[in-house]
Amino acid sequence: MEPRNEQDLMAAWGDSREPLLSIVCLAYNHAAFIRETLEGFLRQETDFPFEVIVHDDASTDTTAAIIREFAARYPNVLKPIYQRENQYRQGVPFSTRLFAQARGRYIAYCEGDDYWTDPHKLQIQVDFLERHRDYVITYHDAFMFNSQGVLRSPHLQGKYRRDASARQLQQARPMSTLTVCFRNLVHELPPELLGVEVLDICWWSLLGAHGKGKFLAQIKPAAYRAHEGGIFSMRSSKQRIQMSMHAYYSLARYYQRIGEQSLYEYFMVQVFSQALASISPLSKLQALAKVFQNISLNLLRRLMPNT
Repeated sequence: MEPRNEQDLMAAWGDSREPLLSIVCLAYNHAAFIRETLEGFLRQETDFPFEVIVHDDASTDTTAAIIREFAARYPNVLKPIYQRENQYRQGVPFSTRLFAQARGRYIAYCEGDDYWTDPHKLQIQVDFLERHRDYVITYHDAFMFNSQGVLRSPHLQGKYRRDASARQLQQARPMSTLTVCFRNLVHELPPELLGVEVLDICWWSLLGAHGKGKFLAQIKPAAYRAHEGGIFSMRSSKQRIQMSMHAYYSLARYYQRIGEQSLYEYFMVQVFSQALASISPLSKLQALAKVFQNISLNLLRRLMPNT
């Protein structure tokens, strides 16, 4: 299915021109993938206007040239941003800054190496959020694949294939980031979260202060691509654990500062769990033995009379 041209898109939107939704896309050296990503956006069939904000982070391949090609064909829809110096390497949380630049009431997020498969995705998600003010985010399923084929389908398993309470969102409940559509409420990060690499779980946590999450099973799964250039998917297991642990610790510090003691304690437990997961089974046994030894010695000291 070919993407619609700009005239057809605008004809479907009628007289309205102010975007109700902003698609935010981050790209870096995605020349082999970005065309499929952008076409997935432009296949969306909606009765409301949307804009596509594409941020190229100083790619060294032809990613920027492909974005320019699409921007020339869709000048009223696609809003490109080209960096001269790579922002990610400088620790700049540019994805969150793009939310502040987005004109839409809603944000849909998808990076330049992933793509959507359902042309009705955005209409279904926005319709739900328009009707249900107590929900702040909607999401659906995805499948993970690489150059050899499907790695895991569905991406969301078990208890995550359902709605999320506001509290569960605040606890950084996992979801497939390329599937989300949420209210445009996060325009900047608290200082504690600056420098966090796994930013998406921080967004969900901050959004949880505003409402619940809805899992929409009727939307076809999106495509999450694992490849050598992937920031998270191709990291080693130990590196992913360390990145998540840093995010949890940063969230703990944030909630401690604003006086949310229960959330502070929750994330500190997550930090401890991730720390245990990052060490070998033998080291775990040795650590537990040391803890048991210390507890036993303290108990003996209490039981023995003073000499």
